[in-house]
Amino acid sequence: MKNNASTATAAATRGDGPVASFIRFVVFGGGTGLAASAVLLVLAQHMSLAAANALVTVASTVVANELHSRLTFRSGQTGWRMHVKSTGTVVVSYLFTTTAMVVLHAVAASPNVVTEQAVYLTASGLAGIGRFAVLRVYVFAADRRKAAASRPTEKLAIAPVSALDRGAVVVAA
Repeated sequence: MKNNASTATAAATRGDGPVASFIRFVVFGGGTGLAASAVLLVLAQHMSLAAANALVTVASTVVANELHSRLTFRSGQTGWRMHVKSTGTVVVSYLFTTTAMVVLHAVAASPNVVTEQAVYLTASGLAGIGRFAVLRVYVFAADRRKAAASRPTEKLAIAPVSALDRGAVVVAA
């Protein structure tokens, strides 16, 4: 059985570690958000803002889910089940940011734009971190485990563990 340090090193080398996944999550999620905002501006000129927002939200959620499945977490999971689980995290994020704004307006009758943006962006950032964690640990984790199990494993020689090896594992943990 591999030790945790060598498994983490191999994952980092392949780009499967949490930091690499988080960077991809920010790039693909943020890129999708920016593209959605541009499309929203165009569509809002041809229909109501509410209708345009609904269309853009659905389309950008589907696109982001696919990007996260294929590129961020490299799970290869596709289909309705993945979309339902992943979209659930979007709904929770929406409820979280909306609640933050409602609470702000309940506490401050007329908050200025800077305060509104600070609250919204903070809530959005926290929701994004939470969404990343749920996607990584719950939504796409099973497929990563299946993919890892299907990879050929290295034959490991059993050797006595020295005090130095134990210290290295503790530091790595």
